[in-house]
Amino acid sequence: MNTINRWTIAGAVFLTASSALTVQAQNVIKIGEVNSYKAQPAFLEPYRKGLELAVDQINAAGGVNGKKLELVIRDDNGNPGDAVRAAEELVSRERVDVLTGTFLSHVGLALTDFAKQRKVFFLAAEPLTDKIVWQNGNRYTFRLRPSTYMQVAMLVPEAAAMKKKRWAVVYPNYEYGQSAVATFKQLLKKEQPDVEFVAEQAPPLGKVDAGSVVQALADAKPDAIFNVLFGADLSKFVREGNTRGLFQSREVVSLLTGEPEYMDPLKDEAPNGWVVTGYPWYGINTPEHNAFRTAYEAKFKDYPRLGSIVGYSAIISLAEGMKKAKSTETEKMIAAFKGLKLTTPMGPIEYRAEDHQSTMGGYVGRTKNDNGKGVMVNYRYMDGAKFLPSAAEVAKLRPAE
Repeated sequence: MNTINRWTIAGAVFLTASSALTVQAQNVIKIGEVNSYKAQPAFLEPYRKGLELAVDQINAAGGVNGKKLELVIRDDNGNPGDAVRAAEELVSRERVDVLTGTFLSHVGLALTDFAKQRKVFFLAAEPLTDKIVWQNGNRYTFRLRPSTYMQVAMLVPEAAAMKKKRWAVVYPNYEYGQSAVATFKQLLKKEQPDVEFVAEQAPPLGKVDAGSVVQALADAKPDAIFNVLFGADLSKFVREGNTRGLFQSREVVSLLTGEPEYMDPLKDEAPNGWVVTGYPWYGINTPEHNAFRTAYEAKFKDYPRLGSIVGYSAIISLAEGMKKAKSTETEKMIAAFKGLKLTTPMGPIEYRAEDHQSTMGGYVGRTKNDNGKGVMVNYRYMDGAKFLPSAAEVAKLRPAE
């Protein structure tokens, strides 16, 4: 065989393979997912399972607009710079159709800005800072989980009903913790003008010196405590607080503590009587949640966490948006997501046109140490739509598009 024929055949093989890859790419919708898997495994391992369950279900049912979904996942190491580099690689090299993910608020804000600069659709699944949809909001970014403001607003009526005058606060010293405490102070003072904040502890995220924090709070002799610590920081705080009697005869209002990701590791140290937001998966009896829980437990041989709900709901949100848009084109996705309605395992939600925030709600209840396991009792679902500002108020908070 002469050289010309060999190269002709090789070229034909290359073109055939290239054409096959092109056809395959045309039949796939690529979702770029950026998250802090190594830094925050308690929440994000269940979250990833939720993603996978939703993708499997959607693909088994025929995909979206005749195409299968494909996840392309990158770890951001809990670092905004790494998150932006990962997102750039996903957009430029992997040619993903949309971006989703992020957990920590400052990382979510970095990708919110990236979406604006690169004009790419971004669904912030988990980060809670209000800035994502208000002060730093942009037309390319939408958010799934109830925000810091929403969850604090769910807790404030319970806090005000306690009629406690002297409050102490403890929170991780970064965007999420700072905004949670600022909102709590603002809303509680509105409900109870005579309230006093007598102590404030703000350890670095993941580096709490629990002994000194607990001692400082105890020295201030507060009537009640507002806690925003989570993960390993929460476990250390609870252990030291129990040891030193900080919580005895003292009310505690605690953001996120009812989530099984953070409650389960406490085991027999789980506190009694704290007012918390969380996810009592064992007691939610609705058709949509029962279907989700059954499918999740069958696939993973484990019970769902809140992360599981968030991951699952992020993918079905994207799928419903793509169906409504009949496309993954950025401008069509933006138009489709404004006012998008769908049903999640937590019930029906809508992505508001005015600020791109979903109306997903949350559960508020009290903690109970039930034979060495922390659970939520006396809980009720709070509709997120009831804890959001009006369109007129949002217009004052959010930059004009």
